[in-house]
Amino acid sequence: MSDLISYQLEDGIATLTLSNGKVNAISPDVIAAFNAALDRAEQDRAIVIITGQPGILSGGYDLKVMTSGPQNAVNLVAAGSTLARRMLAHPYPIIVACPGHAVAKGAFILLSADYRIGVEGPFNIGLNEVQIGMTMHHVGIELARDRLRKSAFHRSVINGEMFDPAGALDAGFLDKVVPGEQLLATAQAAAQQMKKINMTAHKNTKLKVRKALLETLDAAIAMDKQHLM
Repeated sequence: MSDLISYQLEDGIATLTLSNGKVNAISPDVIAAFNAALDRAEQDRAIVIITGQPGILSGGYDLKVMTSGPQNAVNLVAAGSTLARRMLAHPYPIIVACPGHAVAKGAFILLSADYRIGVEGPFNIGLNEVQIGMTMHHVGIELARDRLRKSAFHRSVINGEMFDPAGALDAGFLDKVVPGEQLLATAQAAAQQMKKINMTAHKNTKLKVRKALLETLDAAIAMDKQHLM
């Protein structure tokens, strides 16, 4: 499918594996590959598993792009926010098998999925934008507000607190934590369980449940495009 995101379809399950350098940086090309892979998964009517390289899902947006000019940064964040919105409304279940660190946009990928599995270990998960001098964008605030526990929301967004996998489970970034060697098997088992879902009912219910969030994100995407970061 792509050197940046591989696509493997087996037994109605599409596994998308992110592979873009040491930290799996999210670049414009990666987002284009993500969208193409989701297009294909939708055509295949497949449950989606998103994963990364051993030790990392993603360290966030490509800093070379983010620092190449204000408009380039705005455009990349808008494309990433639109991808998050698409994931939240995807007609088939999306599972993230997080093999380690998930920072900034990597953590937002977790917040955009239907089921999130992490691994035990010395990994950091969270939103470090304020740590690196970025004011959190509107979409990030609203997505975190909706998906994180209230007690963790301010700590995460305003303080830039990073969580270990157990803390990320409590905060709302993850739904389950397993030993690393069990990650993909656990994700596959979750996907097999989700095959029992009526997919039309899943899609329609997802859109009902997330209607207010999706509308909020549409407005937030528009606001973020008007403000240089």
